Parts: sequence; C-alpha cells; structure tokens
Amino acid sequence: MALAFAGLQAAPACAQTFPDRNITFVVGFAAGGVADSIGRLVGQKLAERLGRAVVVENRGGAGGNIAAKTVATSAADGYTLLVTTTALAINETLHSNKGFTTEDFTTVAIAAASPESFSAPPNTQANTIGEFLKAMQGKPINFGSAGAGSGSHIAAEYFLKVIAKVPATHVPFQGGAPAMNAATAGHIDLLAATVGGGVAAQINGGRLKGIAMASEKRIAVTPGVPTFVEGGFPGFTAASWVGFFVPAKTPPDVTAKLHDAIDAIVKEPGIQQRLTSLGFDPVSGTQAEAQTMFKSEVAKWGKMVTELGLKVN
Repeated sequence: MALAFAGLQAAPACAQTFPDRNITFVVGFAAGGVADSIGRLVGQKLAERLGRAVVVENRGGAGGNIAAKTVATSAADGYTLLVTTTALAINETLHSNKGFTTEDFTTVAIAAASPESFSAPPNTQANTIGEFLKAMQGKPINFGSAGAGSGSHIAAEYFLKVIAKVPATHVPFQGGAPAMNAATAGHIDLLAATVGGGVAAQINGGRLKGIAMASEKRIAVTPGVPTFVEGGFPGFTAASWVGFFVPAKTPPDVTAKLHDAIDAIVKEPGIQQRLTSLGFDPVSGTQAEAQTMFKSEVAKWGKMVTELGLKVN
C-alpha cells in the first residue's frame, strides 16, 4: 500500500540541494499499526516542511526484516528511510540470516516510545506486580502477548523467568486484539503489551487492570498504573519505540537535515498531543543521541534474547 502526500518531479540526488525529489518511507509493518500511524503522521508534516512528496510503502513480514533489508540495500542518498520499531534492535540477536545487520543503518531519529506493561483480568485483587507474584506463589503463570519474538513477549519472559524467577508459560496470540480479549475474559493471568498498543484504553475503561509499567515513572495516559519500581523491582524498564533510519553511508549532512526536520515535527504541540493520546511519549534530541540510544537498545534487547536462549533461523 502506498500513499503520496504530494507529487513532484524526480531529480538527481545532491546533498547540497536535498531533497530535490520524492522521499520514500518504507514501513516494516502493516497499514494501521503503530509504526504505520506514526510514520504517516511524521511523513505528512515532513512533506510540508521540505516541500517534497513523502510516499509511504508498507512492507510487512519477518518481524520487520523485509523492510529493513530493502532499505539497507537501497541507495544511500537520504531518499529512502526505514520506519520501524524496537523489532530492529531485537532482531539483531534474535534472527539469523537476515541479509543485513544494524551496522547497515544510521539512526535519523527515535520519535516516540511507549513502555511495556503487565495487565491482568479486571477482577484481579493485586494492585502491583509484587502483590500479584505473592498471590500467585506456587502457581504457574500464563502470560499472553501479541506474538512470539515481540518486545512484549521478550521483556515479560525475561522479567518473570530471569528477574522474578517464577514459573511462567508464554501464550502467543495472532495480534493485540485477541490477546487483550483473552486477558479481559480471564483466560490468561497476565497480558504483556506495549501501552501504545491499545492497552491504555482497556485499562482506563476498566476492562483490564494495569499492575506494572516498565517505565521509570508513571505515565500520563494511565496515571493509576504503578511502575515495576513501585512493585519492588527497581531497574527494570523496557519500551517499544518508533524510529527512522537511513542506509549507513548516507551523507551526514543529508541525515542531519532529515533529523532536524523530524525532531522539529515531534516538538510540535499538536504532534505531541497526538502521540500522547496513542500512549507514546514524544522523544527528541540530537541525531547523535538517537544513534547512541539505538545502539544501547541493540545491546539491551540482545542481552535479554541471549539469556532466554531465543533464536529464529
């Protein structure tokens, strides 16, 4: 699926005159998802700022790897950007034979982040993760997520098995909606999900009970949900984010121009309100800070994947 926000004639690429033709956002996931929604939101504003079309192409599949490989092997001229999620950092260790590595990319910007969370059926008496684990002592815990290998799955399994050291079984679902339905109906003990994946609305509507937020402090969209720190587990944080990347050999001044435009877009009050309503915190900073953050995410998720012994060939 492709969407053009404007249409202009193509011209040869040149760093001094960038952009002089259309820009393409290759989104690693299907239309309607978080990466797609935020990519289109930023794409429309970017077209307005730079005066060139931003065309969005959805190339889902292989956990975001199909889109990533497409961009990694594209011309390093700033006209093709990857729009993806934490999956890019996770897949570096989780997946073998991808046809690319994270070294093939330069981070333009990490635009938004949303913490991972634990929610329970609405009749759950526990108010924190500490209380929940105490109530479940001696019982196996069934936790569900939108799919095996997702950030929600890995973060939850790492917390339960490595940090809390409790017996836990992962129940993967084909998407967020069926996972949430299973939790609201009490078919699973815990739902592991990104707050920005629709969980906030379920919690605020009383259909789920939020018991842990993997953030340093409580977030505005679900102020009643405590953090893992409040539940007795300091230091455990994990988030899903949406970022923009270009091939590694893209000219630095082109990367800088893209970063500056996207960073300015994220700082717009209307965009910040929209991101917050989706359960995401706007993220801004320098391009170097974005690159440093991405590298730290690759290491962080790689540690979790390795300790859990997960691998996809």
